[in-house]
Amino acid sequence: MGAKRLYRDLTLNGLARSSLLPRALRFRLLRALGMDIPGWTAIMPGCWFGGTDVHIGDGTTVNYGVFFDTAAPITIGERCDIGMEAMLCTSTHEKGGPDRRAGKAGGAPIVIEDGVWIGTRALIMPGVRVGSGCIIAAGAVVTSDCEPHRVYAGVPATAKSSLPEAG
Repeated sequence: MGAKRLYRDLTLNGLARSSLLPRALRFRLLRALGMDIPGWTAIMPGCWFGGTDVHIGDGTTVNYGVFFDTAAPITIGERCDIGMEAMLCTSTHEKGGPDRRAGKAGGAPIVIEDGVWIGTRALIMPGVRVGSGCIIAAGAVVTSDCEPHRVYAGVPATAKSSLPEAG
């Protein structure tokens, strides 16, 4: 096992995800390990991080068991709420030939703007931008960008309704 993987598994996905570590210490540990978490953020136990190329804005809550695949950067805005076991998946593959359809591996960043609510077990795919004030329904699979202040649901997720932008 490589040193980088060992570091990740012992610190990010061992100590930092433990339910024995108090929330305030988890936040400080993740910052010390190199994550860009400038303000107050609640990160619950059981989250899995592929690396530290993650920015989480002030006032955001990341619930239990959220998966952060960091083949590319993940940016989460301020005042967001991410439901249990949601997946932020940045890794992808080019299409391969007939002998192996998953070709060269790569990644595309995910951006979640301010005030977004992502439901339990939603899946955000590589290269997606979720506009400010969106609600992503539980179990939705988001494969393309989401316009601000809309509710998205389904597989693949589509806009279901608009939300008020003020007040």
